[in-house]
Amino acid sequence: MRKTIATLLVSASMAVSATASMAQEEITVAYFTEWPMPFQFAKVNGTYDEEMGVKVNWVAFDTGTAMSAAMASGDVQISVSQGVPPFVVAASAGQDIQIVDVAVSYSDNDNCVVRTDLEIDKNSAGELAGKKVAVPLGTAAHYGFLSQMNHFGVDLASLEVVDMAPAEGAAALAQGSIDMACGWGGALRRMKESGNILLTGAEKEELGILVFDVTSVPANFAAEHSELLAKFLAVTGKANDMWNEGSMKDEMLPVIAKDAGMDMEATASTMATFVFPSISEQLGQKWLGGGAQSFMKGVADVFVAAKSIDAALDSYDATVNVGPLTAASGM
Repeated sequence: MRKTIATLLVSASMAVSATASMAQEEITVAYFTEWPMPFQFAKVNGTYDEEMGVKVNWVAFDTGTAMSAAMASGDVQISVSQGVPPFVVAASAGQDIQIVDVAVSYSDNDNCVVRTDLEIDKNSAGELAGKKVAVPLGTAAHYGFLSQMNHFGVDLASLEVVDMAPAEGAAALAQGSIDMACGWGGALRRMKESGNILLTGAEKEELGILVFDVTSVPANFAAEHSELLAKFLAVTGKANDMWNEGSMKDEMLPVIAKDAGMDMEATASTMATFVFPSISEQLGQKWLGGGAQSFMKGVADVFVAAKSIDAALDSYDATVNVGPLTAASGM
């Protein structure tokens, strides 16, 4: 597990962003399939292109670690809904990236699932020792896995941990080739068809295991194209407000479902577990006003203790840039 994380860190830290300082004619934005969010309504309707005055290319990814690598190489300028743990992994390795908004909070939509026939639950979690676990390393699911194993007192050295994207983990769990799988979104729903979770979202939050994603960018893109970025965040914020207000849900849901590659029922049930903070809420103390920075330090320290990364930053304050979001609030 450590070797795989180290490989990710090296590739992220050695790559150099190639974002040009000249005016952008087009940008590339990373996002997840089977991860339905209000921004997709604006994406499909071309609102980003119209409001930003540039061509927006959208590219789907499987993990937040892949998003980090794509930003480092200059292939991606904005990553929507990158998990905090993969962001922390990259930033801790020296990659110059920044958080510019809180995309979504979802404690019930990121979890680990134990194969049904093992009959292991939170009261017998110690029986996981010696089992084979599929975990997408360096992601929010990885952090949640480490935190839950720490809570249950399961020695990581006793587990065989395999690095798998959530979709692969769901398939392996269904085939019976692994004992537990961790992931999110559509893959998590499929995992639950083959097993059971150990802790609910509420139970995880009580333990301080928060789960939220951010919009992240290379620092030089934020510096050189702050107005363009603010316009992007303003469109996202308005789409979130539209969803949260409620009256447009019937119109938005089928569009979001189709873009996410999901059916209507799965999309509705998934989004029911999501919270999309408003721009003003994001700028408050709970999130980008200090809470996110403190949480990132906690995530990094857990990864260091688990020997998943070599060292944490002294502070993650510099990895949060509220300038574009503040500007977006007035648009």
